[in-house]
Amino acid sequence: MLSQHPSADGPRRRRPTLARSVRLFRAFLVEQTDPDRFYGALADDSVEMLSRWAVLDGASVLDVGGGPGYFSSAFDAAGARYAGVEPDAGELTARGDVEGNSVRGSGLALPVADRAVDVAFSSNVLEHVSDPVRMVEEMVRVARPGGLVVVSWTPWLSPWGGHETSPWHYLGGQRAADRYARRHGRRPKNDLGRTLFRCPVAPMVRWARTAEREGRVEVVEVLPRYHPWWARWVVDVAGVREVLSWNAVLVLRRAAR
Repeated sequence: MLSQHPSADGPRRRRPTLARSVRLFRAFLVEQTDPDRFYGALADDSVEMLSRWAVLDGASVLDVGGGPGYFSSAFDAAGARYAGVEPDAGELTARGDVEGNSVRGSGLALPVADRAVDVAFSSNVLEHVSDPVRMVEEMVRVARPGGLVVVSWTPWLSPWGGHETSPWHYLGGQRAADRYARRHGRRPKNDLGRTLFRCPVAPMVRWARTAEREGRVEVVEVLPRYHPWWARWVVDVAGVREVLSWNAVLVLRRAAR
């Protein structure tokens, strides 16, 4: 059962350090050339991040957009009962056979029963769906009462908002994608309007606060994922957070009813 409160055996409240931020930034530099290093580092960091709010050993974790198995391995090592949902067949089999307990499905219509999992988690997927609020609503639906929902994504106006087309996305997403196609002879994997969408921080926070007022969730934290603890303030400043947060995290707990 998922622990809801820190204790001697509860969630680890380690402060994110600058050394962690530097390590993740270095991994980002090789996302395209060394995906094993990048996704392996991101998966390990995801486990460490979730351990701030939940005991993962024995917890059921649903990973929305889990990809080809990096996250499965990391969560299995932490003792979690992992299940992944991935819409892209190519991503599922990117490392060969489908690894772990993963199925093909959409984050906008999760093939999971109501109130089924202790933790519903998604890393860097929200900006790749056309209706991000619907996806988070789905994650809340499948979380058990008192369960945790954690979603992180890259806001459009962040330095990495255009993904491999960055920083040219600041001049227009379509222009940046067209520029990439001219230079590389193919469309970018993250093509605005097709596989990449603008997902600012402000609308997601407004939705979360509304859901909290309605008694459906508790907003546990909103934070910049890759920043050290002392830079957390950037996500609290409207406008600034859209650029400087780099990657936003919304941490919710489903109402215990």
